Amino acid sequence: MDAAAPIGVVGTGYVGLVSAACFAHLGHRVVCMDIDAAKIARLERGEVPIYEPGLEKLIDDNRARLSFTTSYDELLAACQVLLIAVDTPPSHSGDADLSRVRHAVGEIAARGGRRLLIMKSTVPVGTGEKVMADLEALGATSMTYVSNPEFLREGAAIQDFLEPDRIVIGATCREDADAVEALYRGIDTDVLHTAVPTAEMVKYASNAFLATKISFINEIANVCEHLGADVRTVAHGMGLDHRIGPHFLQAGIGYGGSCFPKDVQALKQLAGNSGYHFQLLNAVIEVNALQKRRVVGKLKQRLGGLRGATVALLGLTFKPHTDDLREAASIVLASRLHHEGALVRACDPMIDAGAHPLFAGVTIVDEPLAALEGADAAVLVTEWPEFIRLDWAAAAAVMRRPLLIDGRNCIDPKVVAAAGMEYEGIGVGEAGPRPTGDRDQVVA
Repeated sequence: MDAAAPIGVVGTGYVGLVSAACFAHLGHRVVCMDIDAAKIARLERGEVPIYEPGLEKLIDDNRARLSFTTSYDELLAACQVLLIAVDTPPSHSGDADLSRVRHAVGEIAARGGRRLLIMKSTVPVGTGEKVMADLEALGATSMTYVSNPEFLREGAAIQDFLEPDRIVIGATCREDADAVEALYRGIDTDVLHTAVPTAEMVKYASNAFLATKISFINEIANVCEHLGADVRTVAHGMGLDHRIGPHFLQAGIGYGGSCFPKDVQALKQLAGNSGYHFQLLNAVIEVNALQKRRVVGKLKQRLGGLRGATVALLGLTFKPHTDDLREAASIVLASRLHHEGALVRACDPMIDAGAHPLFAGVTIVDEPLAALEGADAAVLVTEWPEFIRLDWAAAAAVMRRPLLIDGRNCIDPKVVAAAGMEYEGIGVGEAGPRPTGDRDQVVA
């Protein structure tokens, strides 16, 4: 492979576009290809079609090394090394839908030539072996395949790419593995060389374990509510153990986004297809679904029913610092509240006011106080800084009943109480102290 030739990236979603910009930042020339002509036209005009902090500037700074096309012919005329970064959404069966991957591989194979295909899309274990068999059947015997899973968090994707915890490379020969490792020259981290199926499993196992931590601490939070313990302090105490660590122990309304729900379900399905019943993941998925219902239950208990009540949702995206609504808790909450007869208003810094196809019957407004005006309760769904810093006294003044359900345990109950509001978190009681508060104080 020509080390000086451009890298090709198939797919300009979160993974593809961030990877392309970061590889350009590392000094590579990069050709981005997508079948979505409107998206490519926007990129050629200098418009970034997704929101990711720092991405627009990174693309602008490296524009001389980035080009965009909708043509496989143009892509393959320039590139021998190709990253496949297309979506693998869940199918109706729960398996990962590999139709976009198969289409991309088929288009590349049909044009022949010596190519190195690097799989960035999250694909089930065994996909690499199937792709290599397909390439052979199509006569593309000079093409080779490497699994190089991504571990990018939305909202921190650029940092995760340039300062990763590890780089995982699954290959059938050392030459291909070394070629992929060379692409990351300039990044100082551990590089793990594995077989292709092992690399594929590292991705799924990592996401499934993180999702398990979230569901576990949510179960602990639910028990804490019955026993009078404070889950925030419990999680802090657990996290001080280096074998456990503090990450992903924030109790709340559950995980969402484009990765965890899809990948956990896909791993469960993959195990089932192989004849193994993955009992733990069944529980992880069930707990995550139940957390949203528990929030609705809290509202019904506090308000004595939801029919005719006005509920404000603070936050719609599945996490802060992204515009991604995929598998967001807000979708389930809004739908359930609407079904129960509540009037729902919502506000999110990244979602324009007005109607939205994912939120039927929900009034979306621009300002949090507008969402709260006349409301019987508010639910903090996404821990945007704008909501954490909200003037809660002003919020209490405009609400019909100043009640806050803190779905992310990110607001100090004492601040809310001082503002004249009722407070209920997840596993913290009505007005429990913060982790370093008077009752559960951490002594250095």
